[in-house]
Amino acid sequence: MTRARREDATTTPADPAERAREIALRLLTHSARSCAQLREKLIARDVEPEMADQLIARYVEVGLLDDATLAAQIARTRHNERGLAPRAIRMELQRKGFTAADIESALEPIDDSIDDRAREIARKRWDSLAAVAPEVRVRRVVGLLARRGYAPSQAFAVVKDWQRADKAGVD
Repeated sequence: MTRARREDATTTPADPAERAREIALRLLTHSARSCAQLREKLIARDVEPEMADQLIARYVEVGLLDDATLAAQIARTRHNERGLAPRAIRMELQRKGFTAADIESALEPIDDSIDDRAREIARKRWDSLAAVAPEVRVRRVVGLLARRGYAPSQAFAVVKDWQRADKAGVD
């Protein structure tokens, strides 16, 4: 039995508005969502689009939904904990349905350069690949930084510094 059918089979309210509120609150209790994500989920659960829009507008009004704050929180977390570059964070926020204005304000405090957290992650990878051929080692670390949204030129500059440091340590 699918999730939607299980919901219908259990005690769901006959009033469509009440049903929509219950679904929305259950979704928001599970995890924070953007207005666009919540709308998409409600419509997927057979809530009329107009009703979903009204519900979302009300939740924004009372402060249950705040896309600007959520986008800023996601951006800070992804940058500080995962070492993601603004480019990668922007793509994630776009997938989650945030507006361009919310995305730009969330990314404003984040610098485009490779920060200490990203360097730390890449350095661990660099050190773990010491036994691998030099060109493979470079490719893998640059690839790691590229997947985190950093420009290849930035990634290669960091790796070149480490190569020089490794050669200086050997001599």
